Amino acid sequence: MTTDIHSMADLSTFALVVQHQGFRQAGRASGQSASALSEAVRRLENKLGIRLLLRTTRSVTPTEAGALLLSRLKPALDEVANALDVLNELRDRPRGTLRLNVPVSAARFFLQPMVNEFLSAYPEIMLELVVDNNFVDFVASGCDAGIRYGEKLEQDMIAVPIGPRTQRFAVAAAPSYLARRGIPEHPRDLLQHACLRGKFLSGAIYPWEFECDGQTLTVEPTGPLIVTPTVADLAVSAAVAGHGLIYLFEEWLEPYISAGQLQPVLQDWWLSFPGPFLYYSGRRHLPAPLRAFIDFVQ
Repeated sequence: MTTDIHSMADLSTFALVVQHQGFRQAGRASGQSASALSEAVRRLENKLGIRLLLRTTRSVTPTEAGALLLSRLKPALDEVANALDVLNELRDRPRGTLRLNVPVSAARFFLQPMVNEFLSAYPEIMLELVVDNNFVDFVASGCDAGIRYGEKLEQDMIAVPIGPRTQRFAVAAAPSYLARRGIPEHPRDLLQHACLRGKFLSGAIYPWEFECDGQTLTVEPTGPLIVTPTVADLAVSAAVAGHGLIYLFEEWLEPYISAGQLQPVLQDWWLSFPGPFLYYSGRRHLPAPLRAFIDFVQ
């Protein structure tokens, strides 16, 4: 294949579609139409004489040839992006896209005022937040950095404290539920109660962890409702309605406790844990938008 500017653009489009796992998703990320991206990939396949993507109504995945091409292509595209971003640092204000992978709790509680101030300080940066509670490789997912709680760092990762430095998991229920079922006095009592639980998208259900005077305890209760973190408000609503006990970030439950809609229980056992960190790779040139965000956080 003769390499020209159009071929390079089509190669970049192919990598973008694979990264976002679809033409519509890639179109939203790049501001292009899905049909234009599809045509670019089809043109590339015709030039190469081999299929690069398997297209179905539900997904777009690389073929063996596509995966091989991407493995050789991505480092080169990253180098081109880094080279262009070096020029970005020469401007008075950095511009471009900053893509962060963050948990639901961060997006809900402490990021909002931080985002408002950051966007005001850097009006030429577009911030994209990918809200995801799963333990994903945020670099492989196409994000520049991620916010997570106490994960084991890979050798090339750097962590910067962000948000509250200490948090707690709280347990509460509606006064009507506690009047009907009684107030648990020990975490083991939860096994006799209706509990509103959460789970990761992987299917793993969160254990309820407790700590008191150096003693730790994990309970796996049962109950009438299980939700993923993205709809945790549904579980809170069920708790307020009297359907059971809920175990969630203290910040999440505090407004309902203050309003008298929920009553805290087992407060001596509430688990404290370190606050979140901003993680990013230390093995590559930092894009100017990410460098600006790190400086802003620090």
